[in-house]
Amino acid sequence: MRSATRTTPRSNMLIAALDGKACQRLQAALEPVSLVLGEVLYEPGEPIRHVYFPSDGLISLLAVGEGNLVLEVALVGREGFFGIPLALGSRVSSVRALVQGEGTAMRMSAARFLRELKGNPALQRELNRYANTLMAQIAQNAACNRFHVVEARLARWLLMTFDRLQKKEFRMTQKFLASMLGVRRVGVTAAAGALRHRQLIEYRRGSITILDRKGLVAAACQCYQANRNREKLR
Repeated sequence: MRSATRTTPRSNMLIAALDGKACQRLQAALEPVSLVLGEVLYEPGEPIRHVYFPSDGLISLLAVGEGNLVLEVALVGREGFFGIPLALGSRVSSVRALVQGEGTAMRMSAARFLRELKGNPALQRELNRYANTLMAQIAQNAACNRFHVVEARLARWLLMTFDRLQKKEFRMTQKFLASMLGVRRVGVTAAAGALRHRQLIEYRRGSITILDRKGLVAAACQCYQANRNREKLR
């Protein structure tokens, strides 16, 4: 984890939602850091030492199964933070937290976070609202992975990634995408090929570029809009 200087607390939407006084309480405790692509912040069962408020980075929350198989259950970007277990009374991570999009974040020690949570009612309210939104995203993604075809799921995932990173091009390998979506690499190849044939994306080895966001919204399953609507209501 590297220190970073090109970010501010209010780059994160959750912090930006706090009023001036509540936000000021956090600033002295927040440290800017760089999120490195592929870096594992936490494994299941590990104690949470820091919480992270992404600014322009992206953290993937992965459920880890037998044989180290993984499936993405949620994304955390500038709309939220990683550290919900601490806010709910647990001190260990239940998922693998993996940096999926490199960028920056603000972080805070777990001890300081818990002190702030007790003395900052406005922060507590925002975190409670975000926890509800995150749990809804996890439930929606579980249904999506069970019922929807890979092409629609890939479109949904690309849109959710774009919304958080605000970038049209992502560094992404077939193997990584297959893990995120819980399918074989051949399934990713077919789904990406279909979206590319419709001129919605450009897919090269190691990267994906969104060419037509509106078309991608039309290609995605209803889960994308359901998640987006909940985030707007929060």
